[in-house]
Amino acid sequence: MTVTLEVSDNVGTIRLDRPPMNALDVAVQDRLRELAEEAGRRDDVRAVILYGGEKVFAAGADIKEMQAMDHTAMVVRSRALQESFTAVARIPKPVVAAVTGYALGGGCELALCADFRIAADNAKLGQPEILLGLIPGAGGTQRLARLVGPSRAKDLIFTGRQVKAEEALAIGLVDRVVPAAEVYEQAHAWAARLARGPALALRAAKESVDAGLETDIDTGLTIERNWFAGLFATVDRERGMRSFVEEGPGKAEFL
Repeated sequence: MTVTLEVSDNVGTIRLDRPPMNALDVAVQDRLRELAEEAGRRDDVRAVILYGGEKVFAAGADIKEMQAMDHTAMVVRSRALQESFTAVARIPKPVVAAVTGYALGGGCELALCADFRIAADNAKLGQPEILLGLIPGAGGTQRLARLVGPSRAKDLIFTGRQVKAEEALAIGLVDRVVPAAEVYEQAHAWAARLARGPALALRAAKESVDAGLETDIDTGLTIERNWFAGLFATVDRERGMRSFVEEGPGKAEFL
């Protein structure tokens, strides 16, 4: 399989495995969607890692496959392309991208679908679609601008230039830079920590932030208020507050 889901200690790793560069062809896109939806459903998956292996995250779309598509074919395919990446972004659990080597084009867009990005010190990220006479089509014009701001996003999209790990960290494109050999280990540690947390509260936090970013402040506050009040009906809230009162902060264990 070109994409797999492996689960260990409540952490699901969605692994791209299409050597040599993990090009994101139609089959990979469709499989990503399937596994993102599966990870969202499974009770034994409480956090997710996106990973392309030790050498490369994903170097972009399969250009030869795309070259063969005409306008009519891409009108149909572009929706499925975006829906595959949106399925990853909407996994209702914490998601971390473990970025090694190249994360370009669709690879960068896939990393943007994560909640947190840990990059190798040799990683290079970018949106080079403009060099093909195109623009990003899997969410890059939208998620990148929301993450790093419109002017920085336009710089990367207009020029198609690649960003090294340290610059990516400086502009907020990634959240942590570590030695290449430690990327997956660090991503797993982040995911495993959150996998031990209160699943419903984490889902509420993620959906409140993500939905709030798409609307005005008053609507965002309503979203937050509804989730906040709703969590008072959960066992996790009861367990967390009881532990705080009886044992002090930070000692609650959630199922």
